Amino acid sequence: MDGERPAFTDSWGGVYRLIEPGDFILGDSSGVGARNESPPHAVSITEPFFLGERVITQAQWVDLMGSNPSKFHEGWSSGLRPVETISYHDAIEFLARMNERDAGSERLGMIGIWRLPSEVEWEYSARCGTNGRWWFGQRDVELNDYGWHAGNAGSTTKEVGLKKPNPWGIFDMNGLVAEWCEDQWEPDYNTPRTQQPYRSQLSKRRVTRGGSWFTESDSTRSTARSSSLESKTSDGIGLRLVWEPQSTSQGSVVT
Repeated sequence: MDGERPAFTDSWGGVYRLIEPGDFILGDSSGVGARNESPPHAVSITEPFFLGERVITQAQWVDLMGSNPSKFHEGWSSGLRPVETISYHDAIEFLARMNERDAGSERLGMIGIWRLPSEVEWEYSARCGTNGRWWFGQRDVELNDYGWHAGNAGSTTKEVGLKKPNPWGIFDMNGLVAEWCEDQWEPDYNTPRTQQPYRSQLSKRRVTRGGSWFTESDSTRSTARSSSLESKTSDGIGLRLVWEPQSTSQGSVVT
């Protein structure tokens, strides 16, 4: 694991790790992925960002929003489980409150904003510089060490961070809950992607990534894509945050 990767801790104790610029191949290059993962093509991450080590928990959601929409909310440890049963619009409202609460707050000498990851940023962070179906290889024999899925979750979510992290220090990117991305859905990569979220005036769906506790192992692959209506909720969808530096505390723009 990249333990030296710069990071900061938020007011809840959540850790956000620096994801540095780099190049990778977006999409499935093996020829066995879904049609919506093609055509694979080179993409550059040009701007650094900080990605949450863990998805947002029920306790964090309740602290900011005042209520808990999650299906799996019973038990003493439920606050440590991921928040779920939230729509894309709910996620955007959560982010708006985060940015209002933290306006002007300085982290590592920088001022920034909270947002959802783009689909490109999500896959880049899931791959960790690899090009296999999962970052650990082409077969799911090691998946139980890193993620919760239909084969091992027991028909429920689990506390965040119980499995091993990926090499960049990020937990639960393979299963547990799928994660909202900012991109609008397009069922292929015929329009090449960039680090910025994909926009389509025709789509009412948003990308979700990562698979979940009730989906099969194939859905947890680094390149696997899914989508949901912006207004829909599911007990298999949650969110992970990005913190994007905007400027230094002296006012200069981060590049």
